[in-house]
Amino acid sequence: MKTLALRLLAATAIATAAVSAASAADLPMRAAPPAVPFVAAAPIFTWTGFYAGVNAGYGWSDDDNDTIALADEDDDGGFVGGAQIGYNYQIGSFVVGLEGDIQYADFGREGAFDLDNNGEEDGVFESSDWFGTVRARAGVALGQALIYGTGGFAFADDSTGWTAGGGLEYAFTNNLSAKIEGLYVSLDGDDNDIVGFDNETDFGVVRAGLNFRFGSY
Repeated sequence: MKTLALRLLAATAIATAAVSAASAADLPMRAAPPAVPFVAAAPIFTWTGFYAGVNAGYGWSDDDNDTIALADEDDDGGFVGGAQIGYNYQIGSFVVGLEGDIQYADFGREGAFDLDNNGEEDGVFESSDWFGTVRARAGVALGQALIYGTGGFAFADDSTGWTAGGGLEYAFTNNLSAKIEGLYVSLDGDDNDIVGFDNETDFGVVRAGLNFRFGSY
């Protein structure tokens, strides 16, 4: 009797194991979840970096030495063009930087006289057809748009002075941006020791420019 009971228990265990194995075979296989592809985060745009570019526009002058009675008192304007180089540094939404430029200026006062007998008509843009500036820039970045003010040192041949203005720059790509800006420039030249002759030149410039920016990220 005892032997029979042991046989029945053994048979029951074997049957149970067989049924469990068959049931497990019928269950669907659990596949490993698919790997998520790694996607690099897009870099955040920044104005920080060096840049260089070219510009062209229009300038018009109003020489203070027009007050000499025999001089032509009309303001004169013409083409202005040149190149610039600079550096920007962005802190949050604020951008600060330094820019220098050199410009060809095809304008100036006409009808002046050679008051110092040097063979040239007097006036900043009668003896020189260029000017340059070294300016600080500070502004607010709205994404890829930058609104800024600018001001600093101006020079032309034997004249020095100051300049101030502002502009708008927009980055079309990570490295290429375009700008439009206006400047007011005041240069003080040699007065030639002539009583009543103030060889100071004030003029305005409106120009568009294109910049290539190095190492935007």
